[in-house]
Amino acid sequence: MKRSLIFLLLLPLALLAACKHNPKKPKENPAAASEIEEGFKQRWVEKRAADLMALGLRPDLSRQQAIDEFRERFGYTHAANNK
Repeated sequence: MKRSLIFLLLLPLALLAACKHNPKKPKENPAAASEIEEGFKQRWVEKRAADLMALGLRPDLSRQQAIDEFRERFGYTHAANNK
């Protein structure tokens, strides 16, 4: 009985001590997500514009259509709302 009582009293202490020694995770840089989204947008628009030009669309129109399609398809990203 005494052993189990001592064990039950020491268990929370051991768990709390272990939590204090774990290093905290560094906070993510919010700009990193924006940079990744912008890079994705740039690559996606370039690829889609090239595909549209291969179909015979003028370069300026193909780029604008690619941007419009990106905004429609990926409207939930910050990159879709940036110009």
